[in-house]
Amino acid sequence: MTPEETAEVASEETVEVDETAEVASEETAEAVAPAPIPVPTGRPVQTVGRRKEAVVRVRLVPGNGGFKLNGKSLEQYFPNKVHQQLIKEPLVTVERVESFDVLATLHGGGPSGQAGALRMAIARALVAYEAEDRPALKKAGMLTRDAREKERKKYGLKKARKAPQYSKR
Repeated sequence: MTPEETAEVASEETVEVDETAEVASEETAEAVAPAPIPVPTGRPVQTVGRRKEAVVRVRLVPGNGGFKLNGKSLEQYFPNKVHQQLIKEPLVTVERVESFDVLATLHGGGPSGQAGALRMAIARALVAYEAEDRPALKKAGMLTRDAREKERKKYGLKKARKAPQYSKR
């Protein structure tokens, strides 16, 4: 055999080896990736969201996009359009505005804190329902807990940091 023929035979063998390696890697990739656990369609998903002093418990039920917040509609409970938009943001991000009904119990805090807590609870429920939505919601910052709390008042001060006026004489 001439060196040229030997090189041709060697190149054919390497091609065959590469093809089998690709097939083996595809099989292992399928075997390694765990299948997502589907949540039953009729079963509600329950989550909790918190912000400032507000705590919200949410049940996400397959439906047509209705909101029931402490027995009231979204427009009754949050008349401010900015709060309504903030609350619907997770559903809009994953394009499921009319796929779920939101049943929520809200307590503590004020309107802004409750709206932020409700937004977080809805985002968590969507992730619990379908894990594929997590990257989009995480990138939009809806799964991050806003840990800012009101600072406590200190002894000898008027507020947390405001001191009484200083008088030299």
